[in-house]
Amino acid sequence: MAKVKRYINADTVKLYVAADKKKTIAHLLWGDRVTYESTARATNGCLKVKARGREGYVEKEFLGTEKLLELYFIDVGQGDGVLIKTPDEKHIMIDGGYKRRAQQSGKNAADFIDWKFAKDYGMKSIELDAMIASHNDADHYGGLWDLINPAEEKEMDIPTDKVNVKKFYHAGVAWMKKGSSRNLGPVKDKKLTLLVEDLADIKSLLKNERDGYLLQGEWASFMQCLVDKDIPCERLSQKSGHLKEFEKPGFSIKVLSPIEVDYNGKPAYNNLGSHSFNTNGHSVTLRVDYKAVKIMLTGDLNAASQQRIMEFYEAADNTKVLACDVAKSCHHGSDDCSFEFLSHLGPGATVISSGDAEGHCHPRPSIVAASALTGHKQIHQDKVVTPLIYSTEISRSYKLGSPQELKRKDNGESLFPDTELSVTYLETNAGDLNPARRTKSFWDKKIVGGIIYGLVNVRTDGETILCATMSEKSNEWDIKKFKTRF
Repeated sequence: MAKVKRYINADTVKLYVAADKKKTIAHLLWGDRVTYESTARATNGCLKVKARGREGYVEKEFLGTEKLLELYFIDVGQGDGVLIKTPDEKHIMIDGGYKRRAQQSGKNAADFIDWKFAKDYGMKSIELDAMIASHNDADHYGGLWDLINPAEEKEMDIPTDKVNVKKFYHAGVAWMKKGSSRNLGPVKDKKLTLLVEDLADIKSLLKNERDGYLLQGEWASFMQCLVDKDIPCERLSQKSGHLKEFEKPGFSIKVLSPIEVDYNGKPAYNNLGSHSFNTNGHSVTLRVDYKAVKIMLTGDLNAASQQRIMEFYEAADNTKVLACDVAKSCHHGSDDCSFEFLSHLGPGATVISSGDAEGHCHPRPSIVAASALTGHKQIHQDKVVTPLIYSTEISRSYKLGSPQELKRKDNGESLFPDTELSVTYLETNAGDLNPARRTKSFWDKKIVGGIIYGLVNVRTDGETILCATMSEKSNEWDIKKFKTRF
């Protein structure tokens, strides 16, 4: 029986248990995909549909045919994770947070992708048109690795061998080893000169030394998974221009950095200093355009790389290429950031991907303030329309409770707070390789009754931009809308 595919055409719409519209299952969002049988007939103005992995009833008048550009800024704790769904329904995954085993929650972007394809779409495979690692730090590539790592099979509803990736893009800077030294390869004349290119190059550097260097550590293990799945790979820089496979009338993705230079006839990047300055500073930076709307995705750019980017585009008399409506904040709201660079962006909405229990104190108060000061200002009826500042960490919420009774399943015996009882648990701080073992009184602890992850939705028809986060109290959407300034 044929399925009909439609899309929610209002800001938010109720998904009802029955056509009588008395009880609500969920709240759907502008652009959400719904499907129903071609033979379905409306009852009380409602059609029986499937949406967000649930079956229910939606008022027929709210079902349209327009597809939006959708960006999901995923709450991965410390790190980044962004899913792009293009208007022609291609999917691009950019970063994924730390691997699950280094996450406090045990979840990262791989779990959201798994839910999206298995539950929301009802598919038996994950189809990614592109996977992009903005750079080679573990809080960015870990979730990408989990998606294709056979060792993570049991964590997925869709097995990892059913994860199909058409192409992998990366910044070219890789963790290397020379002897026992972990580094980013040779530095000559203040240039990083060993940049990794395509899949053949990755295969070679996994096994054969180049000037004494091999791929190193978990980055090498991630690269090995790409090799095992035979995924085509490509290094990105400003010379890549637009990603041709995604170009459609009114839609494009342009690569703005890393800034590539020539060194003895070969590509190289300027040395920005320490290893962390180089991995962060040479992040893949993308501008996604849909009709009039412009969105900037900046990885972990730092002040040094931002200055380099501004100089490059100023020399080309093209700093306007940096202006945008929505920006993903650089480096989780780190204060290693240029105010001038933020001023060039001038977004109406900034999304900060920041984590819990991590020692970097992200987002920094000064950068939250700077994002507001440099954001595009729209005021209507004495109310701020933009700038808007979102943080995945702030948007996350927990339902906490106190233990009152502990009951054994086998015999129904109950224990109460007057019974001495301790609990031993493993505590993982964000990014730690090994958890710490703790033992404390059970009754002093809090029970996490539920988590609303701090996912930030951004959706647009190319003129109007909608930003939405979930409310803990009602499970409804907190929605803000504004028009593009371009």
